[in-house]
Amino acid sequence: MTIVVGLVLCVAGANAQDMLQVEGTTPDLYLTHTVKKGETFYSLGRSYSISPKDIATENNISFDKGLQLGQTVKIPLNNNNFSQKADAVTGNTPVYHKVEEKETLYRLSLNHNKVPLDNIRHWNNLTGDGLKKDSYVIIGFLKSGGGIPAPSAPAATPSAPVTTAPVSTPPATKPEPVPAKPEPVVTKPEPTRPEPVTTKPDTPVATPPATTPAPEPVKTAPATGSFEQIYAQQTSNGKVTTEKGPGGWFKSNAGAGKYYALHNTAQRGTIIKVTNPLNGKYIYAKVLESIPQIKQNAGLIIKLSDSALEALGTSDAKFYVELNYEN
Repeated sequence: MTIVVGLVLCVAGANAQDMLQVEGTTPDLYLTHTVKKGETFYSLGRSYSISPKDIATENNISFDKGLQLGQTVKIPLNNNNFSQKADAVTGNTPVYHKVEEKETLYRLSLNHNKVPLDNIRHWNNLTGDGLKKDSYVIIGFLKSGGGIPAPSAPAATPSAPVTTAPVSTPPATKPEPVPAKPEPVVTKPEPTRPEPVTTKPDTPVATPPATTPAPEPVKTAPATGSFEQIYAQQTSNGKVTTEKGPGGWFKSNAGAGKYYALHNTAQRGTIIKVTNPLNGKYIYAKVLESIPQIKQNAGLIIKLSDSALEALGTSDAKFYVELNYEN
């Protein structure tokens, strides 16, 4: 028995860029990817659910050197990003194998981690063991990483792709300043007519001592000016902390030229200089709150308001940055 006709017809019209096609054999299974404009090790790692450094190691590329436009790289398929379990269909991206001359279902299983034959039959609506040359067969699923587009699946009964919208973390609301407590107003009571007092001639009348009002507290004016000017004031003592690592972003309605940040160690109100080392562009961002401790923020050293991405010359959800701020 061969793959159903619907599978062959769908594959014939599918664009190669819409499908993930496995290469290699057990235990060295991988995908190939051609680097597009703006792609980095971090963006590929997010798309294929794999460590960016594993991609660099697999291709013998220096992690610090980065990727080149049009470069072809191997994406390893391992237990972290590739599943061949029967229930791996939901929410994951299918990976296909192109059937070769005289290839059997059993040989296909051996060459792809001994995936169970029943799983292959189920994923591809097969009723027997026969395969047709040049047809495409699902042999597993790439675990969802948030960056792979839904493929034009050639299966006879494809399920609608599940697309999860990125979760945007709203910036913490800057607290309103607390007005200074006004001084209490003391109202003098209306004088009452005293009763006549008869005193002895030698008895002096004691006069109460005069009271001195407490001085008003001296208020220190906060640093004012542009974020760059405030940064210069904050770092004038020469104690500057430097950090390097991945950054992320959150949706903000801040005006043009005003950039805000979430950071775990700098105090609220600190101005951080953020530099994109890939192009030398930098901005100054004001810290609002700490980074929320949720899964999607794992490993980030800073999150910036969305308007900062264009100023830094990047459009990636995660990007490499260098930070400088008051120690």
